[in-house]
Amino acid sequence: MSRCFPFCCFLTLLTLAATAAAQDEDVNRQTAVGNKPERVQWFSGLGFGMFVHWSLDSQIGSVISHSLVGADEAYCRRYFEELPKTFHPRRFDPGEWADLARLAGMRYVVFTAKHHSGFCMFDTKTTDFSIMNTPYQKDITREVIEAFRSRGVAVGLYFSPDDFYFLYKQGIPIGRKQPGVTPQENPDLLRYDQAQLRELMTNYGPIDIVFLDGPAEGLREVCWQCQPDVVVTRGAMETPEQHIPGKPIPAPWEACMTMGTQWQFKPTNESYKSGAQLIERLIETRAKGGNFLLNVGPEPDGPLPPEQSGRLREIALWYFVNQEAVLDVEPWTVVNDGNIWYTQRKSDDGRSTVYAMITQPDWKWGARKEFLLASVRAGEHTQVYVLGQTGKVLEYRPGADVTARWEQKPDGLHVSAVRAQRLYNDRAWPNPVVLKITDARANP
Repeated sequence: MSRCFPFCCFLTLLTLAATAAAQDEDVNRQTAVGNKPERVQWFSGLGFGMFVHWSLDSQIGSVISHSLVGADEAYCRRYFEELPKTFHPRRFDPGEWADLARLAGMRYVVFTAKHHSGFCMFDTKTTDFSIMNTPYQKDITREVIEAFRSRGVAVGLYFSPDDFYFLYKQGIPIGRKQPGVTPQENPDLLRYDQAQLRELMTNYGPIDIVFLDGPAEGLREVCWQCQPDVVVTRGAMETPEQHIPGKPIPAPWEACMTMGTQWQFKPTNESYKSGAQLIERLIETRAKGGNFLLNVGPEPDGPLPPEQSGRLREIALWYFVNQEAVLDVEPWTVVNDGNIWYTQRKSDDGRSTVYAMITQPDWKWGARKEFLLASVRAGEHTQVYVLGQTGKVLEYRPGADVTARWEQKPDGLHVSAVRAQRLYNDRAWPNPVVLKITDARANP
């Protein structure tokens, strides 16, 4: 493959660069306006989102993009020339993704419009290395946006400032850390990225969220300039990857995490977290005031792998019962008492409802257990419930006492409750159980 751009693409890029040059210079000179505070507050209330890593190298089950770093000429040529010819997601149905995301409580999506390889999953005039030059020949990004938006799920786009295809064409060794590979060091790449972001910010209607996975200077400003209400996450706030901070971050933040070991589809040699572990990570993130962005990696032809869709449905069942504990909540005065994690919701009269989420409960169906909520003090009108159940009926055991009881002592609120709702046939339940305490106060 020649290391020069195809002539038609080169002319197109020159035209785009010329028409936007003055605008880009203004963007580069200005100070970042930043995310609007009210939009950041809105984003923090979303709580839970779906991350989607998907590109043409899902066909071979490799790490997304990074296999190009250190690869020889033959590998790069096969990657850039051959993989687009066979990428054809015939079974792609973004509506199925969106429906499952909603069931699981995910209120926003972040889709990989362009990862580090430079392959564009959208219709672009800047390069022929895109979904439009594959057998699929349709704008996947548009299809994702329209499907999620139609279901009331906020729309976000992942965009990589790094572009290995662009570096390859320039004759620069592919990588992310060596000198000369970032847009801020490579003016041609900066203009190229700005042109692509301008397409994404103007061709698809309102975009709610942008995740800039790399140096964002000169690029986030384009997003805010085109769409002042967009929230830039990575590139403007903390976005810890594959871990949850030990302490709450004193600002809006978002943890992003895979279900297994790889962001993109990994057909073999994969090890998945259990559904319970994923729910516990959601709980911990919400207790610490962050958003949890959980990744899926679709198969090359479009569906989610059964291991991933199964875990999302496990999360969906837990969320169906316990959604108010993680939806539009904020941290309590303490994050947790051991394996009990807290969130709260404040009412207009200043009273707090506290949610005590008991992880690894080891709680048999029909059994009564006692808990000490050391940080909670009951108010005059306190009531305690197990979320999802009435506290009046235990199936097949008429007359059984399943009411929740509580007593305030100096060391905290003592709660006695019965797990009475049968969610599985075998009555087992490995996932967190949530206590709801109304009119709660902090225990000094």
